Amino acid sequence: MTIIRQGSLFGLQELYDLEPTQRFEAIFSAIDIDPIFAVVTKKSRLGRPVELNYAAMIYSLVARISERIPFIKDLVKRLKNDMIFRLDCGFLVSDSVPSEAAYSRMLTIISESNILEEVQETLLHQAIQEGFITDDTVAIDATHFEARDQAPPKDHEKPKEEPKKRGRKSKEEREKWLIEKAEREANLSIFEKKIEDQLNVPLAELRNEIPQDPQWGVKKNSEGKNVFWYGYKGHLAVGTSSQYILQSLFSSGSLNDGKAAIPLLKGIQERVPLPSLRYETMDAGYDYEPIYTQIHQMGHQAVIAYNKRNEPEPIGFDKHFAPTCFREYSYRYDSFDPKYETLKYTRPKECKECPLANEGLCQKIYKIRITTDLRKYTAPARGSKAWKSIFKRRTAVERVNAYLKGYFQLDNVRYRTGKRAKVHFDIITLVYNASKLAVDRINAQLNQQQAA
Repeated sequence: MTIIRQGSLFGLQELYDLEPTQRFEAIFSAIDIDPIFAVVTKKSRLGRPVELNYAAMIYSLVARISERIPFIKDLVKRLKNDMIFRLDCGFLVSDSVPSEAAYSRMLTIISESNILEEVQETLLHQAIQEGFITDDTVAIDATHFEARDQAPPKDHEKPKEEPKKRGRKSKEEREKWLIEKAEREANLSIFEKKIEDQLNVPLAELRNEIPQDPQWGVKKNSEGKNVFWYGYKGHLAVGTSSQYILQSLFSSGSLNDGKAAIPLLKGIQERVPLPSLRYETMDAGYDYEPIYTQIHQMGHQAVIAYNKRNEPEPIGFDKHFAPTCFREYSYRYDSFDPKYETLKYTRPKECKECPLANEGLCQKIYKIRITTDLRKYTAPARGSKAWKSIFKRRTAVERVNAYLKGYFQLDNVRYRTGKRAKVHFDIITLVYNASKLAVDRINAQLNQQQAA
Protein backbone atom coordinates (compact mmCIF):
# COMPACT_ATOMS: atom_id res chain seq x y z
CA MET A 1 0.00 0.00 0.00
CA THR A 2 1.39 3.39 -0.99
CA ILE A 3 1.84 5.83 1.90
CA ILE A 4 0.96 9.42 1.00
CA ARG A 5 2.62 11.97 3.23
CA GLN A 6 0.46 14.98 4.03
CA GLY A 7 2.42 18.19 3.55
CA SER A 8 2.38 20.46 6.58
CA LEU A 9 1.06 23.99 6.23
CA PHE A 10 3.48 26.90 6.16
CA GLY A 11 2.88 29.08 9.24
CA LEU A 12 4.05 32.31 10.87
CA GLN A 13 6.92 30.56 12.64
CA GLU A 14 8.19 29.18 9.31
CA LEU A 15 7.96 32.67 7.83
CA TYR A 16 10.25 33.98 10.56
CA ASP A 17 12.64 31.07 9.97
CA LEU A 18 13.21 32.26 6.39
CA GLU A 19 16.22 34.35 5.44
CA PRO A 20 15.50 38.06 6.08
CA THR A 21 15.62 38.91 2.37
CA GLN A 22 12.98 36.30 1.50
CA ARG A 23 10.82 37.27 4.47
CA PHE A 24 10.96 40.97 3.69
CA GLU A 25 10.07 40.40 0.04
CA ALA A 26 7.05 38.28 1.04
CA ILE A 27 5.76 40.82 3.58
CA PHE A 28 6.52 43.96 1.55
CA SER A 29 4.69 42.55 -1.48
CA ALA A 30 1.50 42.29 0.60
CA ILE A 31 1.49 46.02 1.53
CA ASP A 32 0.56 48.79 -0.88
CA ILE A 33 2.73 51.66 0.40
CA ASP A 34 1.81 54.12 -2.36
CA PRO A 35 -0.91 55.85 -0.27
CA ILE A 36 1.49 56.18 2.70
CA PHE A 37 4.22 57.48 0.38
CA ALA A 38 1.81 60.10 -1.00
CA VAL A 39 1.07 61.35 2.53
CA VAL A 40 4.65 61.60 3.82
CA THR A 41 6.43 62.97 0.74
CA LYS A 42 7.27 66.65 0.52
CA LYS A 43 4.82 68.59 -1.69
CA SER A 44 6.44 72.03 -1.63
CA ARG A 45 9.64 73.44 -3.07
CA LEU A 46 10.10 75.56 0.06
CA GLY A 47 11.78 74.38 3.25
CA ARG A 48 14.35 71.64 3.72
CA PRO A 49 15.63 69.83 0.59
CA VAL A 50 14.30 66.35 -0.10
CA GLU A 51 17.16 63.88 0.27
CA LEU A 52 15.40 60.96 1.94
CA ASN A 53 14.16 57.72 0.43
CA TYR A 54 10.67 57.76 1.96
CA ALA A 55 9.59 54.47 0.41
CA ALA A 56 12.59 52.72 1.97
CA MET A 57 11.87 54.43 5.30
CA ILE A 58 8.33 53.04 5.28
CA TYR A 59 9.61 49.56 4.46
CA SER A 60 12.22 49.86 7.22
CA LEU A 61 9.45 50.56 9.77
CA VAL A 62 7.79 47.33 8.65
CA ALA A 63 11.12 45.52 8.88
CA ARG A 64 11.65 46.91 12.38
CA ILE A 65 8.51 45.09 13.56
CA SER A 66 9.46 41.93 11.69
CA GLU A 67 13.02 41.95 13.07
CA ARG A 68 11.85 42.92 16.58
CA ILE A 69 14.08 45.98 16.73
CA PRO A 70 12.96 47.77 19.92
CA PHE A 71 13.96 51.42 19.30
CA ILE A 72 14.15 53.74 16.31
CA LYS A 73 17.74 54.53 17.29
CA ASP A 74 18.51 50.80 17.02
CA LEU A 75 16.88 50.76 13.57
CA VAL A 76 19.09 53.66 12.47
CA LYS A 77 22.16 51.88 13.86
CA ARG A 78 21.22 48.66 12.06
CA LEU A 79 20.80 50.54 8.77
CA LYS A 80 24.24 52.14 9.19
CA ASN A 81 26.07 48.94 10.07
CA ASP A 82 24.24 46.31 8.00
CA MET A 83 24.46 46.96 4.28
CA ILE A 84 22.36 43.90 3.34
CA PHE A 85 19.58 44.96 5.70
CA ARG A 86 19.70 48.47 4.22
CA LEU A 87 19.38 47.12 0.68
CA ASP A 88 16.57 44.74 1.74
CA CYS A 89 14.61 47.76 2.99
CA GLY A 90 14.94 49.43 -0.41
CA PHE A 91 17.70 51.97 0.26
CA LEU A 92 20.21 52.59 -2.51
CA VAL A 93 23.94 52.51 -1.85
CA SER A 94 24.03 56.25 -2.53
CA ASP A 95 21.17 57.00 -0.07
CA SER A 96 22.03 58.52 3.28
CA VAL A 97 20.64 56.76 6.36
CA PRO A 98 17.73 58.76 7.85
CA SER A 99 18.17 60.17 11.33
CA GLU A 100 15.91 59.53 14.32
CA ALA A 101 14.47 63.03 13.82
CA ALA A 102 13.56 62.18 10.21
CA TYR A 103 11.68 59.09 11.34
CA SER A 104 9.99 61.12 14.08
CA ARG A 105 8.78 63.71 11.57
CA MET A 106 7.45 61.01 9.26
CA LEU A 107 5.58 59.25 12.10
CA THR A 108 4.07 62.58 13.15
CA ILE A 109 2.75 63.14 9.62
CA ILE A 110 1.29 59.62 9.56
CA SER A 111 -0.35 60.15 12.96
CA GLU A 112 -2.31 63.11 11.57
CA SER A 113 -4.10 60.90 9.02
CA ASN A 114 -5.96 57.60 8.83
CA ILE A 115 -3.80 56.32 5.99
CA LEU A 116 -2.70 53.14 7.79
CA GLU A 117 -6.34 52.14 8.26
CA GLU A 118 -6.93 52.66 4.53
CA VAL A 119 -3.92 50.52 3.60
CA GLN A 120 -5.14 47.85 6.02
CA GLU A 121 -8.54 47.87 4.33
CA THR A 122 -6.92 47.49 0.90
CA LEU A 123 -4.89 44.52 2.16
CA LEU A 124 -8.03 42.82 3.52
CA HIS A 125 -9.88 43.32 0.24
CA GLN A 126 -6.93 41.73 -1.57
CA ALA A 127 -6.93 38.74 0.79
CA ILE A 128 -10.69 38.30 0.29
CA GLN A 129 -10.31 38.57 -3.48
CA GLU A 130 -7.59 35.90 -3.47
CA GLY A 131 -9.87 33.59 -1.46
CA PHE A 132 -7.89 33.51 1.79
CA ILE A 133 -10.67 35.00 3.97
CA THR A 134 -13.89 32.96 3.89
CA ASP A 135 -14.85 33.08 7.56
CA ASP A 136 -18.38 32.65 8.84
CA THR A 137 -17.49 33.67 12.42
CA VAL A 138 -15.77 36.71 13.92
CA ALA A 139 -14.32 36.71 17.45
CA ILE A 140 -14.00 40.01 19.34
CA ASP A 141 -11.83 40.69 22.38
CA ALA A 142 -9.42 43.25 23.84
CA THR A 143 -5.85 43.11 25.09
CA HIS A 144 -3.98 45.65 27.19
CA PHE A 145 -0.44 46.99 26.95
CA GLU A 146 1.34 49.47 29.17
CA ALA A 147 2.42 53.01 28.30
CA ARG A 148 6.01 54.21 28.36
CA ASP A 149 5.32 57.06 30.79
CA GLN A 150 5.48 56.54 34.50
CA ALA A 151 1.95 56.02 35.74
CA PRO A 152 0.41 58.76 37.91
CA PRO A 153 -1.29 57.78 41.19
CA LYS A 154 -4.71 56.20 40.65
CA ASP A 155 -6.33 58.82 42.91
CA HIS A 156 -5.08 61.49 40.50
CA GLU A 157 -7.76 60.49 37.98
CA LYS A 158 -10.81 61.29 40.11
CA PRO A 159 -11.06 64.35 42.36
CA LYS A 160 -12.65 63.75 45.72
CA GLU A 161 -16.36 64.49 45.72
CA GLU A 162 -18.02 66.56 48.37
CA PRO A 163 -20.00 64.50 50.88
CA LYS A 164 -23.65 64.21 49.88
CA LYS A 165 -26.29 65.77 52.06
CA ARG A 166 -28.53 63.30 53.77
CA GLY A 167 -32.28 63.49 53.56
CA ARG A 168 -34.78 64.11 50.83
CA LYS A 169 -34.26 67.01 48.39
CA SER A 170 -36.78 69.80 48.28
CA LYS A 171 -38.74 70.38 45.07
CA GLU A 172 -36.54 73.33 44.07
CA GLU A 173 -33.33 71.40 44.81
CA ARG A 174 -34.53 68.38 42.81
CA GLU A 175 -35.45 70.52 39.78
CA LYS A 176 -32.03 72.21 39.93
CA TRP A 177 -30.31 68.82 40.26
CA LEU A 178 -32.21 67.42 37.26
CA ILE A 179 -31.22 70.42 35.11
CA GLU A 180 -27.56 70.06 36.11
CA LYS A 181 -27.68 66.32 35.41
CA ALA A 182 -29.15 66.87 31.94
CA GLU A 183 -26.43 69.45 31.16
CA ARG A 184 -23.67 67.08 32.31
CA GLU A 185 -25.05 64.23 30.19
CA ALA A 186 -25.39 66.48 27.15
CA ASN A 187 -21.72 67.48 27.43
CA LEU A 188 -20.46 63.90 27.70
CA SER A 189 -18.56 62.39 24.79
CA ILE A 190 -20.13 59.45 22.96
CA PHE A 191 -17.89 56.98 24.81
CA GLU A 192 -18.82 58.43 28.19
CA LYS A 193 -22.51 57.84 27.47
CA LYS A 194 -24.32 54.52 27.53
CA ILE A 195 -23.53 51.90 24.90
CA GLU A 196 -26.98 52.17 23.29
CA ASP A 197 -26.20 55.80 22.34
CA GLN A 198 -23.64 54.47 19.81
CA LEU A 199 -26.24 52.68 17.68
CA ASN A 200 -27.23 55.74 15.63
CA VAL A 201 -23.78 57.35 15.46
CA PRO A 202 -21.81 57.00 12.17
CA LEU A 203 -18.67 54.86 12.17
CA ALA A 204 -16.36 57.76 11.28
CA GLU A 205 -17.58 59.78 14.27
CA LEU A 206 -17.17 56.82 16.63
CA ARG A 207 -13.60 56.21 15.51
CA ASN A 208 -12.68 59.90 15.74
CA GLU A 209 -14.02 60.34 19.28
CA ILE A 210 -12.55 57.25 20.91
CA PRO A 211 -10.22 58.26 23.81
CA GLN A 212 -6.55 57.49 23.09
CA ASP A 213 -4.51 58.97 25.94
CA PRO A 214 -2.95 56.51 28.43
CA GLN A 215 -5.22 55.87 31.41
CA TRP A 216 -5.51 53.51 34.35
CA GLY A 217 -7.18 50.20 33.50
CA VAL A 218 -8.30 47.28 35.64
CA LYS A 219 -8.81 43.60 34.92
CA LYS A 220 -9.37 40.43 36.93
CA ASN A 221 -6.58 37.88 37.06
CA SER A 222 -6.97 34.08 37.19
CA GLU A 223 -7.61 34.31 40.95
CA GLY A 224 -10.48 36.78 40.49
CA LYS A 225 -8.52 39.71 41.98
CA ASN A 226 -8.33 43.17 40.39
CA VAL A 227 -5.04 44.03 38.70
CA PHE A 228 -4.39 47.68 37.78
CA TRP A 229 -2.18 48.87 34.91
CA TYR A 230 -1.55 52.16 33.11
CA GLY A 231 -1.66 52.37 29.34
CA TYR A 232 -3.78 51.39 26.37
CA LYS A 233 -6.06 48.73 24.95
CA GLY A 234 -6.16 47.11 21.55
CA HIS A 235 -9.59 45.87 20.46
CA LEU A 236 -9.61 43.24 17.72
CA ALA A 237 -12.22 41.54 15.52
CA VAL A 238 -10.59 38.39 14.13
CA GLY A 239 -11.78 35.86 11.57
CA THR A 240 -11.83 32.60 13.52
CA SER A 241 -10.68 30.31 10.70
CA SER A 242 -8.41 32.62 8.67
CA GLN A 243 -7.15 34.49 11.79
CA TYR A 244 -6.91 37.78 9.90
CA ILE A 245 -7.59 40.96 11.88
CA LEU A 246 -10.76 42.18 10.16
CA GLN A 247 -11.09 45.30 12.32
CA SER A 248 -8.95 46.88 15.03
CA LEU A 249 -9.42 49.76 17.44
CA PHE A 250 -6.92 51.56 19.68
CA SER A 251 -8.13 53.16 22.93
CA SER A 252 -7.22 54.34 26.41
CA GLY A 253 -6.80 51.60 28.99
CA SER A 254 -9.83 52.81 30.94
CA LEU A 255 -12.35 52.19 28.13
CA ASN A 256 -14.82 49.40 28.86
CA ASP A 257 -14.44 46.51 26.40
CA GLY A 258 -18.16 46.58 25.60
CA LYS A 259 -17.97 50.19 24.39
CA ALA A 260 -15.57 49.19 21.61
CA ALA A 261 -17.78 46.40 20.23
CA ILE A 262 -20.23 48.50 18.19
CA PRO A 263 -17.47 50.46 16.35
CA LEU A 264 -15.81 47.14 15.48
CA LEU A 265 -19.11 45.65 14.30
CA LYS A 266 -19.97 48.72 12.22
CA GLY A 267 -16.48 48.57 10.72
CA ILE A 268 -17.06 44.97 9.67
CA GLN A 269 -20.43 45.88 8.17
CA GLU A 270 -19.16 48.88 6.21
CA ARG A 271 -15.56 47.99 5.36
CA VAL A 272 -15.30 44.20 5.06
CA PRO A 273 -17.23 42.81 2.05
CA LEU A 274 -17.54 39.23 3.32
CA PRO A 275 -21.00 37.72 2.66
CA SER A 276 -20.03 34.43 4.34
CA LEU A 277 -20.08 36.03 7.83
CA ARG A 278 -22.91 34.79 10.07
CA TYR A 279 -21.79 34.85 13.71
CA GLU A 280 -20.01 37.17 16.16
CA THR A 281 -18.71 35.52 19.32
CA MET A 282 -17.50 37.27 22.49
CA ASP A 283 -17.01 36.62 26.20
CA ALA A 284 -19.30 37.75 29.02
CA GLY A 285 -17.69 41.22 29.13
CA TYR A 286 -19.67 42.07 25.98
CA ASP A 287 -23.06 40.91 27.24
CA TYR A 288 -24.95 44.17 26.63
CA GLU A 289 -28.29 44.41 24.84
CA PRO A 290 -27.20 47.16 22.35
CA ILE A 291 -24.43 44.86 21.07
CA TYR A 292 -27.04 42.16 20.33
CA THR A 293 -29.16 44.82 18.62
CA GLN A 294 -26.26 45.91 16.38
CA ILE A 295 -25.51 42.30 15.39
CA HIS A 296 -29.21 41.67 14.66
CA GLN A 297 -29.35 44.80 12.47
CA MET A 298 -26.41 43.39 10.49
CA GLY A 299 -28.40 40.21 9.82
CA HIS A 300 -25.94 38.11 11.87
CA GLN A 301 -26.28 36.04 15.04
CA ALA A 302 -24.65 36.78 18.41
CA VAL A 303 -22.87 34.02 20.34
CA ILE A 304 -21.97 35.83 23.57
CA ALA A 305 -21.51 34.32 27.03
CA TYR A 306 -24.32 35.33 29.39
CA ASN A 307 -23.55 37.56 32.39
CA LYS A 308 -26.20 36.94 35.02
CA ARG A 309 -25.76 40.26 36.92
CA ASN A 310 -27.85 39.26 39.94
CA GLU A 311 -30.93 38.66 37.81
CA PRO A 312 -33.68 36.42 39.26
CA GLU A 313 -34.01 32.81 38.13
CA PRO A 314 -36.43 32.57 35.16
CA ILE A 315 -39.70 30.76 35.90
CA GLY A 316 -40.60 28.04 33.42
CA PHE A 317 -37.16 28.12 31.79
CA ASP A 318 -33.77 26.57 32.55
CA LYS A 319 -30.43 28.40 32.94
CA HIS A 320 -30.07 28.55 29.14
CA PHE A 321 -33.62 29.98 28.78
CA ALA A 322 -34.96 26.83 27.16
CA PRO A 323 -38.60 26.17 28.19
CA THR A 324 -39.23 23.46 30.79
CA CYS A 325 -42.14 21.06 31.27
CA PHE A 326 -44.26 20.60 34.42
CA ARG A 327 -41.61 18.28 35.84
CA GLU A 328 -38.92 20.88 35.03
CA TYR A 329 -37.20 18.91 32.28
CA SER A 330 -35.67 21.16 29.62
CA TYR A 331 -37.00 21.14 26.07
CA ARG A 332 -34.39 20.25 23.45
CA TYR A 333 -33.26 22.80 20.87
CA ASP A 334 -34.19 21.54 17.41
CA SER A 335 -33.65 24.25 14.78
CA PHE A 336 -33.84 27.93 13.85
CA ASP A 337 -36.19 29.34 11.22
CA PRO A 338 -34.43 32.41 9.72
CA LYS A 339 -37.57 33.55 7.88
CA TYR A 340 -39.58 34.05 11.07
CA GLU A 341 -36.51 34.31 13.36
CA THR A 342 -37.92 31.53 15.52
CA LEU A 343 -36.22 28.94 17.72
CA LYS A 344 -37.85 25.53 17.72
CA TYR A 345 -37.72 23.30 20.82
CA THR A 346 -39.00 19.71 21.01
CA ARG A 347 -40.38 17.73 23.96
CA PRO A 348 -37.78 16.31 26.41
CA LYS A 349 -36.95 12.59 26.19
CA GLU A 350 -38.16 12.15 29.77
CA CYS A 351 -41.69 13.16 28.70
CA LYS A 352 -42.26 10.14 26.43
CA GLU A 353 -43.78 8.05 29.23
CA CYS A 354 -45.07 10.95 31.30
CA PRO A 355 -48.85 10.76 32.01
CA LEU A 356 -49.11 14.55 31.72
CA ALA A 357 -47.97 14.34 28.10
CA ASN A 358 -50.64 11.76 27.28
CA GLU A 359 -53.28 14.02 28.80
CA GLY A 360 -52.25 16.91 26.57
CA LEU A 361 -50.86 19.02 29.43
CA CYS A 362 -47.34 19.05 27.99
CA GLN A 363 -46.62 20.70 24.63
CA LYS A 364 -44.81 18.71 21.96
CA ILE A 365 -43.16 21.76 20.38
CA TYR A 366 -42.20 25.21 21.67
CA LYS A 367 -41.39 28.10 19.35
CA ILE A 368 -39.84 31.36 20.55
CA ARG A 369 -38.95 34.42 18.48
CA ILE A 370 -35.44 35.66 19.18
CA THR A 371 -36.72 39.24 18.98
CA THR A 372 -38.63 38.57 22.22
CA ASP A 373 -35.28 39.12 23.96
CA LEU A 374 -32.18 39.19 21.75
CA ARG A 375 -29.93 38.77 24.76
CA LYS A 376 -31.56 35.55 26.01
CA TYR A 377 -32.66 33.92 22.77
CA THR A 378 -29.82 33.47 20.31
CA ALA A 379 -29.50 31.36 17.20
CA PRO A 380 -28.33 28.67 17.70
CA ALA A 381 -29.93 28.47 21.14
CA ARG A 382 -27.83 28.92 24.27
CA GLY A 383 -26.54 25.67 25.74
CA SER A 384 -26.92 23.73 22.49
CA LYS A 385 -24.01 21.82 20.93
CA ALA A 386 -24.00 24.22 17.97
CA TRP A 387 -23.79 27.25 20.28
CA LYS A 388 -20.92 25.71 22.28
CA SER A 389 -19.08 24.78 19.09
CA ILE A 390 -19.23 28.36 17.77
CA PHE A 391 -18.27 29.86 21.13
CA LYS A 392 -15.11 27.72 21.25
CA ARG A 393 -13.91 29.52 18.11
CA ARG A 394 -13.45 32.65 20.25
CA THR A 395 -9.96 31.41 21.20
CA ALA A 396 -8.78 32.61 17.76
CA VAL A 397 -8.71 36.24 18.92
CA GLU A 398 -6.76 35.26 22.05
CA ARG A 399 -4.25 33.47 19.82
CA VAL A 400 -3.84 36.58 17.66
CA ASN A 401 -3.34 38.74 20.76
CA ALA A 402 -0.56 36.38 21.82
CA TYR A 403 1.03 36.63 18.35
CA LEU A 404 0.98 40.44 18.47
CA LYS A 405 2.75 40.48 21.83
CA GLY A 406 5.13 37.60 21.14
CA TYR A 407 6.17 38.32 17.54
CA PHE A 408 5.11 41.88 16.68
CA GLN A 409 6.17 44.04 19.68
CA LEU A 410 2.71 45.09 20.85
CA ASP A 411 4.13 45.40 24.38
CA ASN A 412 6.92 47.67 23.15
CA VAL A 413 5.19 51.08 23.01
CA ARG A 414 7.87 53.78 22.94
CA TYR A 415 5.73 56.89 22.51
CA ARG A 416 4.27 59.22 25.12
CA THR A 417 1.24 60.46 23.20
CA GLY A 418 -1.82 58.47 22.23
CA LYS A 419 -1.56 59.51 18.56
CA ARG A 420 1.97 58.16 18.19
CA ALA A 421 1.12 55.03 20.16
CA LYS A 422 -1.82 54.46 17.79
CA VAL A 423 0.57 54.60 14.81
CA HIS A 424 2.65 51.90 16.52
CA PHE A 425 -0.49 49.80 17.02
CA ASP A 426 -1.70 50.32 13.42
CA ILE A 427 1.70 49.37 11.98
CA ILE A 428 1.73 46.19 14.09
CA THR A 429 -1.74 45.07 12.95
CA LEU A 430 -0.83 45.93 9.34
CA VAL A 431 2.41 43.90 9.51
CA TYR A 432 0.55 41.00 11.11
CA ASN A 433 -2.05 40.88 8.33
CA ALA A 434 0.68 41.29 5.71
CA SER A 435 2.53 38.35 7.26
CA LYS A 436 -0.67 36.28 7.17
CA LEU A 437 -1.20 37.15 3.51
CA ALA A 438 2.43 36.30 2.74
CA VAL A 439 2.06 32.91 4.46
CA ASP A 440 -1.20 32.17 2.60
CA ARG A 441 0.39 33.03 -0.74
CA ILE A 442 3.37 30.75 -0.01
CA ASN A 443 1.00 27.92 0.97
CA ALA A 444 -1.00 28.42 -2.23
CA GLN A 445 2.20 28.17 -4.29
CA LEU A 446 3.28 25.01 -2.43
CA ASN A 447 -0.13 23.43 -3.02
CA GLN A 448 0.06 24.27 -6.73
CA GLN A 449 3.53 22.71 -6.95
CA GLN A 450 2.36 19.55 -5.16
CA ALA A 451 -0.66 19.28 -7.45
CA ALA A 452 1.55 19.67 -10.51
